[in-house]
Amino acid sequence: MNPLSNIPCDALIVGAGPVGLTMALELLRRGLKCRIIDLNAAPTDKSKALVLWGRTLELLDHAGVADDFVSTGMWAQGARMFGGGKELLHVEIHRDDTAFPRPLMIPQNETERVLTENLQRHGLQVERPVELVKCVDQDDCILSTLRHADGHEEQLTSAWLLGCDGAHSTVRKQLGIEFAGEFEPNDWLLADVHVDGPISPDEISAYWHRDGVVIFFPFAPNRCRVIADLGKAPGTEKPPDPTLAEVQALVDQRGPAGVKLHDPVWLSGFRIHERKVNEYGRGRAFLCGDAAHVHSPAGGQGMNTGMQDAFNLAWKLTLVHQGRAKRSPLLESYTQERSAVGEMVLHDAGMFTRVAMLRNPMLQFLRNHVISLAGKLTAVQERAIATLTEMAVHYPNSPLNGDDPGSAWGDEVKAGDRLPDANVRDARTGNAVRLLESMRGTQHTLLLLPETSDSGTIVEMVNQAQVLAHEFGDVLRTIMVTPGNSAVTPEAAVAAVLVDINRQVQNRLGLSGPAIAVVRPDGYLSFRGHAQSWTNLQQHLTQYLVPVNRQTSVNALDGTTPQMV
Repeated sequence: MNPLSNIPCDALIVGAGPVGLTMALELLRRGLKCRIIDLNAAPTDKSKALVLWGRTLELLDHAGVADDFVSTGMWAQGARMFGGGKELLHVEIHRDDTAFPRPLMIPQNETERVLTENLQRHGLQVERPVELVKCVDQDDCILSTLRHADGHEEQLTSAWLLGCDGAHSTVRKQLGIEFAGEFEPNDWLLADVHVDGPISPDEISAYWHRDGVVIFFPFAPNRCRVIADLGKAPGTEKPPDPTLAEVQALVDQRGPAGVKLHDPVWLSGFRIHERKVNEYGRGRAFLCGDAAHVHSPAGGQGMNTGMQDAFNLAWKLTLVHQGRAKRSPLLESYTQERSAVGEMVLHDAGMFTRVAMLRNPMLQFLRNHVISLAGKLTAVQERAIATLTEMAVHYPNSPLNGDDPGSAWGDEVKAGDRLPDANVRDARTGNAVRLLESMRGTQHTLLLLPETSDSGTIVEMVNQAQVLAHEFGDVLRTIMVTPGNSAVTPEAAVAAVLVDINRQVQNRLGLSGPAIAVVRPDGYLSFRGHAQSWTNLQQHLTQYLVPVNRQTSVNALDGTTPQMV
C-alpha cells in the first residue's frame, strides 16, 4: 500500500498564476488529489506575459489542451529589428519539426482563464483569497497553516508542497532558500495600448535608438505591448507609471513615424530583477517559476520557463508518490535539470537586454553592423529560433539519461534532447497523424525503430519489449515506427504502429540501423539504444523506476523470449 494514501491532500499548490495552474492540471490528470490557493482575491486582469512558445505548446498538447489556447491566441509570424533608421534584421519564426512552428501571442489573463476552465472540468476550484502562513516539513508529510478571508486559520497536511507563488514566494522564504541576484540598473515602462500606424500586425518589432530601445509586441488586432527603457534608475524603487502622452512621446522619438497610441489598457513602470535559487526544493517542498528564477522579459521566456518547470516536476512527483519510482535520483533530477535551464535563460535574457541598451555610439554602430550581417546567416537564425521557442532546451547531464547508441544513432538527437515531431501514418486506421500526438498521455514510451522491413527483426523487438512491459507495467507503453515498405504490423502487441512514410522519423533522429529509445512523459529522450541494447535498457530503467514484476531476468532479455502474440 502507498504509505501516503491516508493523507487527505496529495499536493498543496501555492499560487494560481500560469505556473501553479499548469502544475495543478498536470497532477490532476495523473490522479493526484490537489488543492490550489492564491492570496489574491481574483485572477489578474492584466496582459502581463504575452507569448506561448512552441515547446510549451507541445507540452500543453501532450496534456490535450493546446487547442484551447490556439483558438484564443494569435500567431506571430516573425520579428524585425531596426537601428540607425534602417531594418537590420528580419527573422521568420518557423520550425518544421513541430505542430506549433510559430509563437502564439496570448495575454496572461487569457492563459490563466483557459487553464482555470480546464481545472474546473477536473472538478478543482482555485481557493481565493487564501494565504500560506507557515509550512513545516515533518519528513513524512508537510504541515501547512492557511489563513482564509474571514481570518480563520486551517491546518492542512499534504504529502507535497509546490511553491508557485512568484518572486516574493512565501514558500521559498519558509524553506530558507536564498534568492541570489541583483537589480538591472535601469528603469523601464510598459504600455498595453491600441496602435494605429506602420507597425507590423503580426510580427515583433524592435527599434534601437541612440537613446534606448522601444519594442512592439502585437497580440490582438490593432493592440500591442510597448516596452521601452528609460535610462539609469535614480534608486531601487519601482518607477512611476507613465502617462499615455509620455509613452507616445517616446515612441515618436524612437519608433517609426506616424504611430498613434490610444485607448490604453495598462500603463506601468517596472524594474528588472535578475535572481535565481541554487536549489529548487527541499524535502517535500519544491519551487517553480518566478519563485525560483526571475529575469529580464527580453525574449518572453519567463512564463514559459516556469510552466516547463511544472511539466518537468509533475510526472516525477507523481511516480514517486505512487510508489512507481525512486525518490533518488528522480526528484533530485528536478533541480539538476531545471536549474541549468534557469541559468541559461537568465544569461540569455540579460545579455540581450544589455546589448539593446548600449549607449556608446561606437558600440551601437558595431552592434547594428554585427546584427545586420550575422542575422542573414541561416545557421544563426535557426539557433536563435531554437532558443526563443525553447526547442533547444535539453538535459545533457541529467542523471536520468542512458546511452548505448552503437552504430544506429548519429548526433542529430541525443539522450536528454527533446524528441522532434514528425508526420506518420497510423497503420491501424490509415490516417495521417503526428508522432508526438500518438504519444499523448502520462506514460514513458518505448519506441521500437526497426528501420527495416525484415520480419525477424521486428518480431524480436516486439518480444523483447513485451518482457519490459511485463516488468514495468503501465508506466511504460510501446509504440513501433516501421519503414514505409514494412508489411509486418504487430498490432496486438504494442500500443500503436506508425508508418514512417516520408522517413521524417529516421532523418530527424539520425538513424542508420535498427534502434530503440525511451521517451520520458515530458517528451525528452531518456535512453538511446540499438537492436541489442535490451539489457542496458532494463538496467537504465531500474535506476529510477520501480518494477512491478521483479522476476524478469537478464537472460530473458539476452536469450530466449516469449513469442509475439
